[in-house]
Amino acid sequence: MPRAPWRRRRTTDSPRPAGRNWTGPLRRSGTLARQVLLVRVGRRDTELHGVPDLYPEPRYADRPRRRYGLRRFQRAGIERVAPISPAVGPTPVTPTPVVAEESTTTSVPLLPGVRTPARRMKFALVNACTLASLLLGINAIFVAMQGNVRLAAFLLIACVAFDGLDGALARKLGVSSPFGAQMDSLADMCSFGLAAPVVVYASLAGEVPTAAAAVAAALVAACAAIRLARFNVSPSDGRFFSGVPTTMAAAVLALMVVIGLPVPGAVQIAGVALLAFTMVSSFPYAKLARLVKLPPWVWLVPVVGALVDVRLTFGLIVVGYLVSGPVLWLRQRRTI
Repeated sequence: MPRAPWRRRRTTDSPRPAGRNWTGPLRRSGTLARQVLLVRVGRRDTELHGVPDLYPEPRYADRPRRRYGLRRFQRAGIERVAPISPAVGPTPVTPTPVVAEESTTTSVPLLPGVRTPARRMKFALVNACTLASLLLGINAIFVAMQGNVRLAAFLLIACVAFDGLDGALARKLGVSSPFGAQMDSLADMCSFGLAAPVVVYASLAGEVPTAAAAVAAALVAACAAIRLARFNVSPSDGRFFSGVPTTMAAAVLALMVVIGLPVPGAVQIAGVALLAFTMVSSFPYAKLARLVKLPPWVWLVPVVGALVDVRLTFGLIVVGYLVSGPVLWLRQRRTI
């Protein structure tokens, strides 16, 4: 009677009867299928979060893979997944909570360096000059609202003097600080960005339409704010200003009111608008330290002119300074 096709002859190297060899792949496939359902999350968590390996490698992972085992899943790019219990479901892996580091805020000292009583007095003196400029600007607004425009212009000139004094004292006494720079910027906005437009509006209110005076004053305030903000974030240049500084613009407006230029109201509106736009321009204007170093005969000319005609001399000086910015800008463009 012929043998059944699955009844093969038993060999010496086979651990089980030849007729049961066909069940071997099924048993191995079942074992490998259970191995496939193991995920390698534990090793990743160990590398990333220091969590111990929850699902270690199988016992015989170093042996060569079978034909119907993990090699087929590896070719397909499938990773091992966690064993699934029919009642409970996949084993959850609790991630390690990330604890945010507490941000330690340290207070910035107002006066950097050694805080000796002498340095504190110097620091207080410099900031007192800044506060004096701010208070004079506020009083200039009140006086201009009462109709005394000339006195308000003198107060504005005093603001310019104290503003230049606090910076010079801070550098000379060695008490310069970021707090002082921000304080000076806020005082300049109050004195030259608010008080100067109010004085200009009060001086032009009776000569030009109210709407035109209001637009000119608002233009001065807006350009002064832009100029101060740009100065705070821009790198400083020791030789030139980028645009007319607010201090000089306020001084020109105050002197224009004090002197009383005999020009029509439309010309005054145009001059105020031109001065406002030069504050936000990129034209280089020389600093006062460079102007002081000019030859003495250069300063003699405006002094003699002031003795002859103050108004004409003042107008020529202002126009010459405003024109110097575009001239220097064109000269720099040609040298590049």
